Amino acid sequence: MAILECENLTLAYDSNIIIDKLSFKVNKGDYVCIIGVNGSGKSTLVKAILGLKNPSQGTIAYGDKLAKTQIGYLSQQNESHKDFPASVLEVVLSGCLNHKKISPFFPNSLKKIARDQIKLLELEPIAKKSFQELSGGQRQRVLLARALCSTQSLLLLDEPVSGLDPGVTELMYKTVKDLNDKGMTIIMVSHDVRAAIRYSSHVLHLDKDQSFFGTKDEYLKSDKAKRLLKGDVCFH
Repeated sequence: MAILECENLTLAYDSNIIIDKLSFKVNKGDYVCIIGVNGSGKSTLVKAILGLKNPSQGTIAYGDKLAKTQIGYLSQQNESHKDFPASVLEVVLSGCLNHKKISPFFPNSLKKIARDQIKLLELEPIAKKSFQELSGGQRQRVLLARALCSTQSLLLLDEPVSGLDPGVTELMYKTVKDLNDKGMTIIMVSHDVRAAIRYSSHVLHLDKDQSFFGTKDEYLKSDKAKRLLKGDVCFH
């Protein structure tokens, strides 16, 4: 079942076309990694999927009863993230805002969702800590739990391991893969080609000349992948 489908999607700023006539489909349970050089349109595509950028042409369709507001989103580390004056539990709970009716209080049902995500990501020992006191890796796991509160079906991750040390990066990748193994559909933007190939089921390689979308095995057989992997390329 398709959870997201882009058809002949063109994205532009004024007359500058960033992505031209792109078509791909993400099925429930897929793990799609989006790669490409700077300027290839990765961030613009993320904005479009989240409903923050309107297509110049083409369509983005959501399936499996998914709404744009029900996509869990996690961006790369940002200095502003460090300044949340809240506890871990409060930060995670804020991910439930899309489910909350107009009220200054969170009902117990939403508090349970937050606590469940904290438990799932093994954050219980730091649940009462201030978010500002956490390490970079801990903050990203907390923000991942927050993103999970927004969705039951699709996580969109924009270079979530950027700036993390290798050990924390590997743990983050394994955590996301575990979520995928449990049924969560994943779309991850990555600059790390080898990690993309290792963990993903599908690869979307954005390119101004000709983009590629297909399974991991199909990508490995493509000339585009062979040229990249020959040089052990990592996009920045």
